[in-house]
Amino acid sequence: MDLNSIYSQLIMEHNRSGHNKKHLPNPDITEKGHNPSCGDDITLELKLNGDTIEDAAFTGVGCAISQASTSMMIDLIKGNTIEEALKLVEIFLGMIKKEVTNEEELEKLEDAIVLQNISNMPARVKCAVLAWHTLKEALSDV
Repeated sequence: MDLNSIYSQLIMEHNRSGHNKKHLPNPDITEKGHNPSCGDDITLELKLNGDTIEDAAFTGVGCAISQASTSMMIDLIKGNTIEEALKLVEIFLGMIKKEVTNEEELEKLEDAIVLQNISNMPARVKCAVLAWHTLKEALSDV
């Protein structure tokens, strides 16, 4: 099995998995994200405990890349502080822009590293970054 197949498989697994796609009861933060160029539309919900993201979930519709990227991001940020989550956002966005190439930094993204080559498909970049920009916006006022 080649690397592209593994990447595609991981994206499809996250897209199909509903473990992060749900409403949270009484979220502390709700932030909508929309990509008008393709119609991806998500609502991110966060439950905080002090400055820690205790739980996160999303609802919405979109392509496999946007849905998988959102699910991967949520897996990554749960249990992290707001500061740690924002650092992960910067690493992810830097990876997509090819500004972050250090393997040690990229490994912090866990499954989301499979989206690294999305930057070679400009039409799909907005799909991959939608959740990350939405999270950054959601946490900007905290």
